Amino acid sequence: MGAMDREWFYKDNDTTPVRRPESRPGVGSGVQRSPSGRVPLWALEESLNGQLHDYAPGRKSRRQGRLRIRKQRRRRSSGRGLKLSTFGVIAIVIGLYLTPTIFDRYILAVALPYLPGSPVPPRGVEASDVPLGFPPATNGSTSFALLESPDDSQDFVAYDPCRPVDYVVRPDFAPAGTDGLIEEAVAEISDATGLTFVHRGTTTEAPSEDRDTYQPDRYGKGWAPILISWTSPAEIPELEGDVVGLGGSPYAHTPGKPFVYVAGQVQLDAPDLNEIIRYPGGRDYVQAIIVHELAHVIGLDHVDDPSQLMFEGNNSLTSLGDGDRAGLALLGAGPCVPQL
Repeated sequence: MGAMDREWFYKDNDTTPVRRPESRPGVGSGVQRSPSGRVPLWALEESLNGQLHDYAPGRKSRRQGRLRIRKQRRRRSSGRGLKLSTFGVIAIVIGLYLTPTIFDRYILAVALPYLPGSPVPPRGVEASDVPLGFPPATNGSTSFALLESPDDSQDFVAYDPCRPVDYVVRPDFAPAGTDGLIEEAVAEISDATGLTFVHRGTTTEAPSEDRDTYQPDRYGKGWAPILISWTSPAEIPELEGDVVGLGGSPYAHTPGKPFVYVAGQVQLDAPDLNEIIRYPGGRDYVQAIIVHELAHVIGLDHVDDPSQLMFEGNNSLTSLGDGDRAGLALLGAGPCVPQL
């Protein structure tokens, strides 16, 4: 599973996130305005109505909330007409010019994310001023590949090193003999990246291609933790055939700041891995598969070099290669983005 195409961002200096206006329909990108730039109430209501929903380019959202704007009653004017001075006319023109910007900034960036059903958390949750750890030195191998960045000006996307990388495990369907394998695999990725992983326990959340990246009722006021699940092709059809695991992360973004991975998933094919763990050395192979998928979550792509664990084919390796370690060290040194 590669990086999921789901993106959220924050407006300039405001304190809450909204969706990227140029990448989804709604207010700020297609709402009808008058020639002066004002937004009529009927257009506002029509645009915002049904806007609280998870957004994935190229996919239809499976859930949708509704936001209704309550129309205000007009106050009847009393007294005589007001004669406008030249200064008053200039002030009105400036106000009309700035109205769309004020609308986008305060209605979308402040009010919308705090409404019930907001799909994104308040920014800066668990953010530190400095990285919580640092990646180890490597031999400088270039035998690695990074997942494609959504921004040409950004070489790669990574998790924020100034925050803990939380993860949870759904233990249902775990094959016998796999106790501790996930924790050992996470520790190996943590050592290679310098990222601070924190186990937040078990969960009943099921894996999903359309997972919510913000689940405050389940996980609190922050991005959802990485979800590691033992599953099967019956639940995740992409595991059909010779695929034994999937891994990837969606990203979040604030204008002028780097993209950051959040709320990744690892999906492990329990029936297949139940057979593999019975082979001689099978426990080591299963752990290597988990490490491979976690490396995808962090941002590594497949390589053509069979001496690396990120080789797409079967190379019988059970530990990270020099190229894998070099790539993971680079991803562990990503930028801190407290504005997210």
